[in-house]
Amino acid sequence: MNFSGFDEENINEIKALLRERFGHSPTAFVRTFGCQQNVSDSERLRGVLAGLGFGFTQSYDSADFILFNTCAVRAHAEDRVYGQIGALKAYKKARKNAIIAVCGCMTQQSAAAKKIRETFPFVDLIFGVNAAHLLPKMLCELLTGSERVFNLQADGEIAEGLPINRDGDLRGWLPVMYGCDNFCSYCVVPYVRGRERSRRQKDILREAEDLIQAGFKDIVLLGQNVNSYGKGLTEPADFAGLLRRVCALPGEFTVRFMTSHPKDCTRDLLLAMSECEKAARHLHLPFQSGSDRILAAMNRGYGREHYISLISAAREFMPDLAVTGDVIVGFPGETEEDFLGTLSLIKEVEFNSLYTFIYSPREGTPAAKLPDHVTHLEKTERMARLLRLQEEIAARKNEMFVGKTVRALCEKSEKDGIITARTGQNQMIEVPGGWEHVGKFERVTVTASGNYLLKGEFAN
Repeated sequence: MNFSGFDEENINEIKALLRERFGHSPTAFVRTFGCQQNVSDSERLRGVLAGLGFGFTQSYDSADFILFNTCAVRAHAEDRVYGQIGALKAYKKARKNAIIAVCGCMTQQSAAAKKIRETFPFVDLIFGVNAAHLLPKMLCELLTGSERVFNLQADGEIAEGLPINRDGDLRGWLPVMYGCDNFCSYCVVPYVRGRERSRRQKDILREAEDLIQAGFKDIVLLGQNVNSYGKGLTEPADFAGLLRRVCALPGEFTVRFMTSHPKDCTRDLLLAMSECEKAARHLHLPFQSGSDRILAAMNRGYGREHYISLISAAREFMPDLAVTGDVIVGFPGETEEDFLGTLSLIKEVEFNSLYTFIYSPREGTPAAKLPDHVTHLEKTERMARLLRLQEEIAARKNEMFVGKTVRALCEKSEKDGIITARTGQNQMIEVPGGWEHVGKFERVTVTASGNYLLKGEFAN
């Protein structure tokens, strides 16, 4: 285990200090805000905590160590975190030995880190997105006399060999790279997660093999821009080649990836997807706007026609491909004409589903300084029009599945007697059935459709 110089003797010392502080084997509560990358980061943080002797609880009111792994992509996410941290004040007052920690993207923003330090003095530990391997050292400092500990670093080496305590047992998050070099004008990710750094192929393949041997059936390759994979490595590598190598591993599983940037998406990647049987027939390709003028202001590095040509090529290689995307409504200066361009792109591409966002200004980004004459009412009205259009398209595309038999991975469901099955196109199907199906790929006949969900029955 890579604990930044901490050997077994040091770890045992920390375990003893924890038992002395709490009087029992400690428990931890980890709350994750934000994207799949944050979920993956939390899995590694839990792995480190487990290596220090922590057990885990699903509720903070029984935890000795409370960790919030934060998101900074939108203002609403930050506001939620501040509210959650504030709610811990009474808990900390009642349990003075409890340790409260905040990490993640918010802490990499100087203004947010300053606010947490000054507004919430009961937060004991604040650290950045790349400091999981330093957690034992920080805890040791806290347990041996430091009143509070701060460790904020954006870049640095990728710490391999950390233990991982995963969220589930079917879908496995597998980071292939960290950081972003794109500097879209609205986005804080390059500022909080640092520049692009790729993991070595051998480390990725080893982790993929571990996931397969542990029974994971749905492997998701992660990166802020997976198409930049290979940057920073000494050996030549690209994402299309990596995808082929992961798919070539023995076992029954599906491989997905996110997120893919249109300016770096290549025909070779699309060809690799089409030729790899284990690669999911699902392409998530954020487009953000259908207006070339707005795309230029966003610093996206591509235009409308380039995006449409990528989708056309992808569907040429894979006629059964499902396409999803991200779109921002109300970017500063967006006119009605610009918005109509977005609607027309949605009509032309016909996405299976969309992740939709009203523009949220982020301090420190170029877009935050742009004049914005579009009222919030206009933005919400535009969003409503966009959602109505997308719901019509999604309903029509889902209806085309009715009567077809598809291969799907059966997942758990909170509904008694119902299994949720995920197709290679990332479509979700509710199927009557028992737990004996969970974790298996089954043939499912679709019997009914809605805007977002299909219903079906096992073909056998």
